[in-house]
Parts: sequence; C-alpha cells; structure tokens
Amino acid sequence: MRLTACLLFIFFVSVSCAKKSGGSPVGPPMAKDTVYDETGCLYTAYQNLVMAGYQGWFAAEGDESGRGWYHLQNGSCGGFKPGCSTVDFFPDMAEYTRKYKTAFKYPDGSDVYMYSPYDEETIDLHFKWMKDYGIDGVFMQRFVVEVKDSNPKGKRHFNKVLENALKAARKYSRAICVMYDLSGCTPADVAWVEKDWAELQQLFHLFDNKTHPTYLRHNKKPLVVIWGVGFNDNRKYTIADADQLVTRLKGNNNRVSVMLGVPYYWRSMTKDTENSPLLHSLIKRADIVMPWAVGRYNNDSYNNVAGTELAGDLAWCNANKVTYVPLAFPGFSWGNLKNDPSLYNAIPRLKGDFLWKQVAGAKLAGAQSLYVAMFDEIDEGTAIYKCAREAEVPLHGDRKFVGIENDLSSDYYLWLTGQAGRWFRGESGFSAVKPVR
Repeated sequence: MRLTACLLFIFFVSVSCAKKSGGSPVGPPMAKDTVYDETGCLYTAYQNLVMAGYQGWFAAEGDESGRGWYHLQNGSCGGFKPGCSTVDFFPDMAEYTRKYKTAFKYPDGSDVYMYSPYDEETIDLHFKWMKDYGIDGVFMQRFVVEVKDSNPKGKRHFNKVLENALKAARKYSRAICVMYDLSGCTPADVAWVEKDWAELQQLFHLFDNKTHPTYLRHNKKPLVVIWGVGFNDNRKYTIADADQLVTRLKGNNNRVSVMLGVPYYWRSMTKDTENSPLLHSLIKRADIVMPWAVGRYNNDSYNNVAGTELAGDLAWCNANKVTYVPLAFPGFSWGNLKNDPSLYNAIPRLKGDFLWKQVAGAKLAGAQSLYVAMFDEIDEGTAIYKCAREAEVPLHGDRKFVGIENDLSSDYYLWLTGQAGRWFRGESGFSAVKPVR
C-alpha cells in the first residue's frame, strides 16, 4: 500500500456515479449523505466476493516505463541476474505476447523472458485469467511513496498500470478498486493521498457507472482502501494522521466508503498492533476492516491462531456494524529478497492445503468475502497467478527460484482461488476438504 475547497467540491461532485452525463450525485450538492445512482454498476458491495491484491510494480529493461528491472533487481548484489534478484518465484511466461529478455537461462540453455505490467496486453492477460478461473477481481495497490509528485517515473508507472487495469476490468467484467499503501509514508505523505485521489477522479472518472461499471462499491458508495493503519513497526505516521485522511476523503457529505488494512491483532491491540484507543475509534468509522494475516501463522499454527481471532473479529465487527473481510495467502518465501536462503519456502504451500485451510476457516466462521494476498506478488512468494514449476524455473547461480510444486500445473493456485470464489458466491459442494481438480 503510498485544492482549494472549491476545487475539491468540483472534483468530487463531477465524478459521481449517476445516469446523467457527468455523473452528478442525486439530490442537492453537499447534502448530508451523498447518494449515487448505481444503475449499471456490477459490484455494489464487497459481499460474496473473492478478490486479490494486485501489485503491478514490476518493470522490465526495454519497456516504456524507463525503470529498468524495477522490483526485480536487488541493489545489494547488483541487479537482476543469476545469483541476484528480489523475487523467489518466476512467472510462467508461456502466454505473454510481449516480453523482455533477461540475463537468466533455463536448464536447457534457452533464454528467459519477463513481462511488464506497463504493457496493456500483459494486464489484459491477467484479467482474462481472473475471469477464466472465477476470481472476482483485484485491489490495485497504489504505493504512496511511489506516486508522489517527487517521483514522476513512479507516478507515471502506476497511473499507466491502473489505466491498463481499468480497461481490462471492464472488458472482462472484473471488480476493481484502488488501494493506497501507506508503507514508508510521513504524515505529509498521508495527507497528500487526498490530492492523488482527487487527481484519479479527474484522470479516470472512476465513479462513472458507464465508463467503469465494475469499480467496486460498498454501502452505496464507491470504495477506497487505506492500508497500513495501526501497525507498531515504528512508522513515521500515526493513527491520527490516518484518521484525518479518512475524514477528508469521506467529507461532510460521506462521499466514499473506506476499507482499512490493519494489523492482524487489531482487536486486542497486541503483538503487531499499536496499543491505542484511536484505532478502534477509526475502524468504527470505516466501512470495512481487513486484517493483514500474511506471516502470522503457518499450516500447523493456523487453527490455534486464526480460530480465536476469526471468531472474535467477526463478533466485534457485527456488534459495531463494520464489514469484516479476512485474508488468505498461499504461502510465503523471500529468500532472494532478504539474501537469506534459509527463508526459501518460509511458509510452505503444501500443494494448496495451506491456502484451502484458510479459505475454509474464513467461510465456516461466517465471513462473507475474502481478500487473497496476492495475485502477482513473486517477491514474497504469495503469488497465485501462473508461476513456473520447480523443475522449470530458470537457473539462478548460487541462489534459486522456488517454483510451484512439480506435480501441480502452473495455474493450480488460480484454479484453487477460483474454487474459493465459487464457494463464497454460494455454490454448494464445498467443505473444509480441499477440492480435487
């Protein structure tokens, strides 16, 4: 996750989702509660949906972003080459139509290529997979430190990735939503999100139900996500900074719904969470809360950890009328990112057993929707999209790429996530037992 009063008024009123040209809200301007006409909107609530996070932060040497092997190269060892990378998994490149030659080789001596999400056809393929496998859509990560005016290449990159994704979401009828990641922010950066959000309305008309009928809504408002609120890992910004941002985004006429990405132990305010009463006050003002579960348990510890947290979280949210969306992830690996081979497969995937245990745990606890981390996160090994299998990964000098288990197909985790989608959308025949393909 990263005007003046008159101009703000113009921005937010002019981009509302409505039948009329220009998309004005129904009712008088600056009413107590903004009312949108959702005619034609395909996703009017984050309910009965399985959606994933989408990083989109990779770049390739030779693409039009001009960022080199961004988020692939490891500065501590000098680049993106055998023995040096930030990613543990490697995408299955068979279906990409535009790709870029790397310094890696496959075991048979052939060249290895990489994609770039800066290319429209790449994101089109990813959204096609979402539709093919039954994944409802994605949250487009927007890293605040990457899209500030002081980082023009980063801003240009993420704007182009979002443009590509909005087009593909409409083409394949997939839900899409903007998620701001506050990691690395200062208080000024957090406040700046308001300006960027207004600019996105001007650039893309996100709330226009004819232009973007699949932009996700909740509680009868377009949804925006603020991730990174309440962590106790010495962040420079505070809960109060995030609270002020939410206040300004909603405005005095409640323009948007807000989903907050919070630490896993947000309810008890222990372990990964700042112990502050401001956190619960802010969550009560939000519309959705999504706790960050990545790395908080493995297959063996899941029942002991999540069994208690899920039940308590759901009860708290039901009592406070906040929608609760739990997270599931397929596994975790960041040996190359951390330059530590002991961290390969830090949390094993176990051929999908671990992912399905979380899916079933969330569904059987009463959750109505699910957030899957992540669609394309190969840095930390949580990607569900098509990745090379163990026997088919490129050579990596004295390091390695991890790979999907050899007896699975490269699309297995897309398929399994799609099965979760079927279950959350109400299809029968699913249980705690992992489905057989």
